[in-house]
Amino acid sequence: MLRNIKIVLEYDGTNYHGWQSQEGSGKTTIQQTIEKALHELCGEKVKITSSGRTDAGVHAFGHVANFNVVSLLPPSAWAPALNRLLPADIRVLFSGEVPGDFHARFSAQGKIYCYRILNRKAPSALYRDRVWNVDRKLNVSAMRRAAEVLIGRHDFSSFRSSGCGAKTAIRTLKTLSVTKHGDLVEIRLEADAFLMHMARNIVGTLVEAGLGRFSASDVSRILKAKDRTKAGKTAPACGLYLQEVHYPDEMIASKGTG
Repeated sequence: MLRNIKIVLEYDGTNYHGWQSQEGSGKTTIQQTIEKALHELCGEKVKITSSGRTDAGVHAFGHVANFNVVSLLPPSAWAPALNRLLPADIRVLFSGEVPGDFHARFSAQGKIYCYRILNRKAPSALYRDRVWNVDRKLNVSAMRRAAEVLIGRHDFSSFRSSGCGAKTAIRTLKTLSVTKHGDLVEIRLEADAFLMHMARNIVGTLVEAGLGRFSASDVSRILKAKDRTKAGKTAPACGLYLQEVHYPDEMIASKGTG
């Protein structure tokens, strides 16, 4: 009998070519690395399902995935067992058994991303590959005003990649906040779902606002234009973190550890 196991992952994406396996490319991915560890652990060829595909260099605090196995290993044992086999830059924070119809991607009701910017002239030795270093002073108040016009249910065509295959660009952006602590600026984005590169394109546009190149009314016009060429550049992947994925209460793991 197949069991459905959910895991929550934290990882530093610096050394990986994103989440999704790329057969024959010679590039190491998060998915490939975890599936290899699962095979070593239980002897089964396991296909892991992800809550989404993170790009090369993107990090995570709470990336959710699930997989089906025959193994009778207790739900709480998967996390520590996998952590003994995985490299130090990937860690399983939680493992638990979930209903058979739980699907990490299709069952999700929303996601939260955070983006970190180091706003100072000198680059960081400690945060390299984990922040976007913007060396010109950002006007955080202007970024907040620009962010306000994007909150709500809109067609986000101006903020999705040309390679995005989503059938519709309509999404509900529930939260878009900009906070500053010392030299660190953090942008928090919560939506029912995200389009390809949507979070990074929004961040790039807010940074343009912070540098005085776009006003809030400019960003409103960009949104209504439904034209990717009107918005700001795509922010680098290194500053982006998948923070949390939301699911219905009835699909929360009933057994496990975290």
